[in-house]
Amino acid sequence: MNTGSDEPGEATVVTDSTKPDGLGSKAPAFIKKSRTLHLSWQVGVFVVGLAVVVLGIIMLPLPGPGWVVIFAGMAIWATEFVWAQLVLRWTKRKVTEAAQKALDPKVRRRNIILTSVALVIIGVLAGVYLWKYGLEMPWNIKNQ
Repeated sequence: MNTGSDEPGEATVVTDSTKPDGLGSKAPAFIKKSRTLHLSWQVGVFVVGLAVVVLGIIMLPLPGPGWVVIFAGMAIWATEFVWAQLVLRWTKRKVTEAAQKALDPKVRRRNIILTSVALVIIGVLAGVYLWKYGLEMPWNIKNQ
């Protein structure tokens, strides 16, 4: 067997080159020692992460921080699963790119102009409605 050294008492450290740096299970060492305990740990992490993600999905149409809760569930999964760690890395990269793009002066100026135009249009529509119907709710308006 080739260990990378000709010296009899010297051993080389073999690293797992299939996983990029920082990826893999963050379970404590005593849990990783036992395959059954580690599998149970992974199932528990998956179930807790799934519950948090489902709660976040429920919060999307309801009041509440839906996306934040979904990403919290992904972070729970990322403590144990490489695929979730890769998804979080990709998401962080995209959010950072979007934030940098949004801070670009040309983009900010465009967004301010579009927001101002939209507010003027909404103001004009509200003014026309108030001029024509007053403070009457739309469902109480009779055909005239």
